[in-house]
Amino acid sequence: MVALVSESVTEPAQTGALPLLVAVLGPTGSGKSQLAARLAANLRGDVVSCDSVAIYREMEIGAAKPSRAQRLLAPHHLLDVVAPNEQFSAGDYSRLARTAIAEISSRGRVPIVAGGTGLYLRALLEGLFDAPARDENLRERLRQTADRRGAGYVHRLLQKLDAEAAARIHANDLPKTLRALEVTIAAGATMTSAWNAGRDPLVGYRVVKLGLNPDRKLLYQRIDRRAEQMFAAGLLQETEQLIARYGADCWPLQSLGYRQAQAVLRGDMSEAEAIAATAQGHRNYAKRQMTWFRREQDVNWVEKFGEEALADAMRPLAVP
Repeated sequence: MVALVSESVTEPAQTGALPLLVAVLGPTGSGKSQLAARLAANLRGDVVSCDSVAIYREMEIGAAKPSRAQRLLAPHHLLDVVAPNEQFSAGDYSRLARTAIAEISSRGRVPIVAGGTGLYLRALLEGLFDAPARDENLRERLRQTADRRGAGYVHRLLQKLDAEAAARIHANDLPKTLRALEVTIAAGATMTSAWNAGRDPLVGYRVVKLGLNPDRKLLYQRIDRRAEQMFAAGLLQETEQLIARYGADCWPLQSLGYRQAQAVLRGDMSEAEAIAATAQGHRNYAKRQMTWFRREQDVNWVEKFGEEALADAMRPLAVP
């Protein structure tokens, strides 16, 4: 892959005194990691991961982290930051990402944020609201309710209290549902209203958003192949090692791929069934990601893969 990099490196485009910051967003399987690494090589940049699973150490295959070849093209940041049993929030991500971006920019390089976790990207670019501190007693009561009644029940409870927040959180995403309920109950106001009331947007950069929106049929084919490749590469063995070290209930092990691998290890699914379920889960996730990212403003959409995507992505980076 290294040989594919253009020999004529493009200088980072600037507008006045504002340094360039590129955000590569889009659904899973659309080629964000590849495009970000290629852009970094062309722009003398560093890649800053924006992925809520890749942040965890020891989670390689199921997290679909950038390949070794992609990491050789440019330095990568915010991969392997915390252990799988450590808590990590959107606020933690925003703080670390802003520090990394400032450091990259101070060296005259271009920070290129890449990933599919929309909440992390929003926290980085738009800032976070002044939420109440974590209330472990309230959180534990909500967890117990979820254990007794199920994730669907607490998500329906959130719908009654904050319909807009519930619409943005998948019904099976229990941690985000619990946090939204915790904020709403502790603050005495919806999390959405608190979010809209006080943010701290990132300033001092010319932000260019590049959104990948490839052909849906081709995207799904790529997602299906990647599910097969994950299991062929040893996802079951990786999951088994993580369970032995951190326990089956560890939050990152509930993410797509790992959840299905656990089902195989328990004997609840065959490997073929797990591959099919992982692919379907990622296709559904891609739909939700696109719904989220279409709400983003000022996105330059790229509808290609590979070399054609790189050529289309470079155009908006020129000085207007």
